[in-house]
Amino acid sequence: MSLNRLQKIISESGLFSRRKADLLIKQGRVTLNGRRAILGEKADPNFDHILVDGRDLPEKLNHKVFLLNKPYGVISSCKDNHGRKTILSLIPSHLRPGMHPVGRLDFDSRGAILLTNNGDLTLRLTHPKYSHTKTYLVWVSGQPSQSILDNWRRGILLDGKMTIPSRIQVLETTNRKTLLKVILKEGRNRQIRRIANLIGHPVQDLQRISISNINLNGLQEGKWRELSTKEWISIIN
Repeated sequence: MSLNRLQKIISESGLFSRRKADLLIKQGRVTLNGRRAILGEKADPNFDHILVDGRDLPEKLNHKVFLLNKPYGVISSCKDNHGRKTILSLIPSHLRPGMHPVGRLDFDSRGAILLTNNGDLTLRLTHPKYSHTKTYLVWVSGQPSQSILDNWRRGILLDGKMTIPSRIQVLETTNRKTLLKVILKEGRNRQIRRIANLIGHPVQDLQRISISNINLNGLQEGKWRELSTKEWISIIN
């Protein structure tokens, strides 16, 4: 008998991330052999009967990971109640079941985002303790001074908590704007945009060019490609 934590089993079904599976168990929406499941307990999907919202889990999916270059004006979610275009609409319909975005990119940002049915990968790329880097090219208004950039590198107070130190490099400067390369190990909500506003140099354009060691490498906006197993395994190991 092979026992695994319930949230791992649920996430590997491809329907939910590990974090979402945790929440489902806490909300009492998961049953194990006819009783309400408890967060942290283990089961064997080959012998135990697991239901989520009264439904059986699907057969374990083959893990897939897609790299997508999100254009401006696309929502980083599976569906949108306002009828706006989502990232799932950028991949063929037969590939969409079970896929979900890993993290987010703002509506008005563009660049690299991953789609997967692998809950473990989602957890490892979104949980702060794994400290995966994300690299951005950011055009900001004006010309930030060296002291301002040094403060940003050391950390900025957001929502009462300092940001993790980041790497920032000036790539290009004009009279009205500056191109920065920003490398983060965290991803708070609209973090770069909020910091840029605080320092008085608002973002004009923001593009994420890499997630960990996965780079766009010429992938055109609105296009996607499937990562090889070797590629995505390298992220979580």
